Amino acid sequence: MQKLWILALAILAKIFLGLGLGLGMGPELALHLAPDTLPDVQEEAARAVIQRVIGPRSSQLFLVEVSRLLDFRSFQISMLDSGQILIAGWDGVSVCKGFHHYLKYVLERDVDWFKMRIELPTNLQLPNVTIRSTSTTILYHQNVCTWSYSFAWWGFEQWRRHIDWMAMMGISLTIAPVQEAVWQDVYTQLGLSGAEIEAHLAGPAFQAWQRMGNIRGWGGPLKPEYQRLQELLQQHILRAQRDLGISVALPAFAGHLPTAMRRIYPNGNYTEVERWNSFPDPYCCGLFVDPLDPLFDLVAALFLRRVVQRYGSNHIFFCDPFNELQPPVAEPDYMRSTAAAIHNSMRSVDPEAVWLLQGWMFVKNIFWTDAMMEAFLTAVPIGRLIVLDLQSEQFPQYQRTDSYYGQPFVWCMLHNFGGTLGMFGSADLVNNGIEAARRMPNSSIVGVGITPEGIGQNYVMYSLVLERGWSELPLDLDSWFKHFARTRYGVDDEGLQQAWQLLRHSVYSFRGLQKMRGGYTVTRRPALNLDPFTWYNASDVLEAWKLLLSSRAIIPLEDDKYAIYEHDLVDITRQYLQISADQLYVNLKSAYRKRQVARFEYLGSKLLQLFGDLEHILASGSNFLLGTWLADAQRAAPNAADKPNFEFNARNQITAWGPDGQILDYACKQWSGLVWDYYRPRWALFLDDVTLALHSNRTFNSTAFKLRVSQEVELPFSNKSDVYPLEPMGNTWLISQNIYERWKEYLKDTQFLHNNRISVNLKLGVQ
Repeated sequence: MQKLWILALAILAKIFLGLGLGLGMGPELALHLAPDTLPDVQEEAARAVIQRVIGPRSSQLFLVEVSRLLDFRSFQISMLDSGQILIAGWDGVSVCKGFHHYLKYVLERDVDWFKMRIELPTNLQLPNVTIRSTSTTILYHQNVCTWSYSFAWWGFEQWRRHIDWMAMMGISLTIAPVQEAVWQDVYTQLGLSGAEIEAHLAGPAFQAWQRMGNIRGWGGPLKPEYQRLQELLQQHILRAQRDLGISVALPAFAGHLPTAMRRIYPNGNYTEVERWNSFPDPYCCGLFVDPLDPLFDLVAALFLRRVVQRYGSNHIFFCDPFNELQPPVAEPDYMRSTAAAIHNSMRSVDPEAVWLLQGWMFVKNIFWTDAMMEAFLTAVPIGRLIVLDLQSEQFPQYQRTDSYYGQPFVWCMLHNFGGTLGMFGSADLVNNGIEAARRMPNSSIVGVGITPEGIGQNYVMYSLVLERGWSELPLDLDSWFKHFARTRYGVDDEGLQQAWQLLRHSVYSFRGLQKMRGGYTVTRRPALNLDPFTWYNASDVLEAWKLLLSSRAIIPLEDDKYAIYEHDLVDITRQYLQISADQLYVNLKSAYRKRQVARFEYLGSKLLQLFGDLEHILASGSNFLLGTWLADAQRAAPNAADKPNFEFNARNQITAWGPDGQILDYACKQWSGLVWDYYRPRWALFLDDVTLALHSNRTFNSTAFKLRVSQEVELPFSNKSDVYPLEPMGNTWLISQNIYERWKEYLKDTQFLHNNRISVNLKLGVQ
């Protein structure tokens, strides 16, 4: 009865707060968006998370309670007379965050994207502690692109683990972009034929960009059977998220339509969208209908009513009208009327609607003047628009816009593009940047978020951001990284902690403005004009690698943390080989420029050997296999007839990304199978062609090579059907140790390799 009374008060507060056009900042806004899920439901959902993480003993060790008497989005941990730990939280997310805090800072064990099961000792005695957290507002997770680069083939089992992780990190806001089944119905009602709809909807690996109006039809068809399966999956995901108290933003209409709409509504005020990344006519240049045209309101209402009917609502909707696209009219008045019309279309369906906007269009598009940005942002009542400052760690826009002219914003770390691999991060910038945003005069910050285009890499950075978002004060990063190593492996080992300190001050110390896109030598199309750079000493990574190798004996093979240790060992071996490839490449360029044939041939042979070692170590890691990605794609197909196209989508996205390599290697992956059958053949072809040019005393023909490598390696890869292993092969530690012994001596090779030491903030040198 008490819980129902508390829930009633919360609902009344939400109604009161939503009476006006605007909304308050911080907790008021977050409360307005919070799901109306009963406390008992959230308690049961949080209890189930804990059980999935530590097993059936969870009920003997932990009790949970959702109480709105606590501060907003806070938790409290205490020990009962029974010896059980009581975790109380404002909502289910707060309870799960409290459980994670106890797990990490009391029991000194932690989870990871790849490890969501923790084995606790059978004789565990729970420490008697009392902990009360501070209140937080919004912790956000996801990027519209993540749904294509990482989630494209996921089923609910994978989503279940990820939602558990989200709750344990304290994430309270996310998005649900699946919408194709809704559009199928809307377009059919408006009069489009099945063939016209099929020509518009992109394939399963490219939906993110079709939704934003960048492309159309590429990778299709997207069959109605698959659309329905995705809709059912989305409903299942939403239920699981809301049961825990996670708020979810749903898609709204941004103005993008199929070209066939001209046949149905020939008098509509359309603009043909600009060509995105040189995509050819069949796959580019859809229509953007003017938001002031009555057709906009008609389509928006038809679409959003169906979205709310099928998915429910937390009164928050997302859409991005000009993501990497230029507006039809680059004038403040047009931007003001456009933003107002889009928000009004949301409010016509849900009077309490709040618009969640990705700030990427302000970062990417240089034509956005300050006047245009102000007109766009202030056209919506204050508090009815939340801006995701999408890449705050490198290109923050909240400073330029004086805190988005008063609109609430979320400080976000984007960090990753395309789901590429490569150790990289800006730990100090994150730690200090969040503090600076909070302390800025008249700051309208309401939360912290992570917005990577792809996950499954550099977990330490995302763990850091989310923990920093919950903390009122900056973290002591040396202590935090030390503790991260201790909880990651479940042992208090000085060598492991030193290894992570070396990584913290090297690969995770990036401070530049270079646009990091994962384009390292090993994954780029070979050429003589590549310009790899780095910002740290390779010797730091080598020493960290050595320390990880030497710590093997202290982590029992049967321990649940050994899998994470092996993952990290694969990753750091891969990282050092990646660095070494950069070093080899700049010296190859030097040898070509000086016409040193013997030196060029020697360095080329070393590079091909490196690809062999890279393939070998990646094949030993379960999270670095091309086979898994391809098998998941085939498994996601609704029937056997669609499996080839789903595999084509999976292969094309990570290689050519388009019919003719329009965004070649943007989503490159250092995966076993891809290294051996795609990256190595390109470099072997390049080395042969350059060597022949040197022996013939002529200039290397780069134009001819581009055509040849495209036709012989890159484009054919999308249509292949080779089967790749689904299980790792070999002993990771032994493989890594052998590679270490081989490549540590490589640094001493001064006969052919010059200036191979990487200097901080300097480009790789050659002589």
